[in-house]
Order: sequence, then C-alpha cells, then structure tokens
Amino acid sequence: MLEEVDGFILTEMPYKESSKIINILTKNYGTIGIIAKGAASLKSKNRVATMRLSYAKFNIYYKKDKLSTLVSADIINPLKNIRSDIFLISYLSYITELTYQVYKQSESKDIYDNFITAVLKIEEGLDPLVLTNILEIKYLDKLGVLFNLDECVFCKSKKDIATINADAGGFVCKKCLTNEVLVDPKVIKMLRMYYYIDIKSIKDIKVDDFIKKTINTFLDIYYEKYTGLYLNSKNFLKSIDK
Repeated sequence: MLEEVDGFILTEMPYKESSKIINILTKNYGTIGIIAKGAASLKSKNRVATMRLSYAKFNIYYKKDKLSTLVSADIINPLKNIRSDIFLISYLSYITELTYQVYKQSESKDIYDNFITAVLKIEEGLDPLVLTNILEIKYLDKLGVLFNLDECVFCKSKKDIATINADAGGFVCKKCLTNEVLVDPKVIKMLRMYYYIDIKSIKDIKVDDFIKKTINTFLDIYYEKYTGLYLNSKNFLKSIDK
C-alpha cells in the first residue's frame, strides 16, 4: 500500500552496497523501518532526505511490522540554522535519541507532536536548553517517573514548597527541609509551567540563566537516578556545554 507520511529520521544504517535502512518517527504509524534502495549513492535524489536528523515527507510502500520500501523523499524543513551550529546539532542529536528511547516505552502520538514542534522552535532561534528541558519533563510522564508537581515528596503537603531535591525525588516543603539548598521560587513555578505549557504556544523564551541552570541540573540528576536512560548524545552535549 503506497502511503505518504511526514517523519523524522531517528537512525540510519548501511544496507548492501548503496542502500540504507532508516528508522523514522511518524505521528500516525509510530516508528517505521524503511529500506531506501540506492539512497547511499552520491547520485541518488533521495540521499539528502534520507540522512539521519532529516525532517521529510516520505512516499513508501508501507508494511505494518515489517520493513517498508521507500519510493521517494522530500525535505519538509532543511533545519539550516541547526545544521550550521554544532551546539544546536548537539541538542538535536540528544532530543532525537531521547525521543526514540521514550517512544519505545510509551507509543503516545503527542510525543511526535511535542518533539517536532520543539525542533522547529529551536530552528526558529528559541532557547534550545529551555525547549530541551520542557521535553524532558513531559517525557518523564511518558516514562512513568514524573515527580509530583504539587506535593512535598516527604509529607505530601501542598503548602510552602521551598526547594527541589532530585535524590529524594521531587519537591520539599519548609517543614521537611534538612540540608537541602533553597531555590528561587521561580524554579518551582517554571518546573510546573514546563510540564503544562503547550510548546506550540511558545513565541519567545525569557528565563534567567541561573534559573535555567538550576532546572537543568535538577533534571540531569533526576534522569540519571530514575529513568535508567544513559545516552551518549547527552554526555557529548554536556561536554559541548562546558
């Protein structure tokens, strides 16, 4: 059955002499494995559109639960701004790998929507760290390990939330404080906003650098402790960031 699908290439691997197998994330069909015959050849009209991290429209002979066959592929957005900046490419590589791993555990259609929207917002010039953290906190819900956004992790009180503790697993209220470092109240507010905001509605991002760093550090520690995901692209992103 010939189908036209929009998708983002998650992985590619060589196949025979001049072909490749690509895995793409789509909204309606989830992840699809596709044989792209001859696409590895320099003369192939499908070469660029079948490279990893490409956002394109694919005409395929779709086979459910089997490898589909590529007929043609056309770039939807070349992501020129991202591809011209190694810093942004590092963010794209990370959120692509993260999205692939999350989708394996939760085949929810809004994963595709949130991911593609975040990529396009980064391409438009919006803050890649904030958009990445927004995806990360939304993905925690898909992974089943999202911390409670309203209660103290110790006493379950919804009042006087004072700080965050990644090792303990979430928010801490004033009564349960031990040796935790207090955070700016904006950190608590922004963590909640990151989860609830519709990425499509974001027109501009203005978050204080210290607030961003605090949130990012919290999410890094939380991911390491509770998700079991260890991504090479994350380690590379950290090295670039430093």
